[in-house]
Amino acid sequence: MIRATLDVFGGLYEMLRMGVISRFKLRGEYWAWRTHTAFPDGDPPTGHSKPRLALEYFMWAHRIRKLR
Repeated sequence: MIRATLDVFGGLYEMLRMGVISRFKLRGEYWAWRTHTAFPDGDPPTGHSKPRLALEYFMWAHRIRKLR
């Protein structure tokens, strides 16, 4: 329970951190590449929302940075 909560806050931190690094240019080269690699067909799988998938990605990025 505590680890899941920390992962959510860590994911939100990573989202803010990557936003600052990319100067919030969400249509920039990095984000276009990231979207293309995440959704090769252009759309997320049915039943999934982009905000939820984005949070899951940033939670993963947080765990990777902490090597857990």
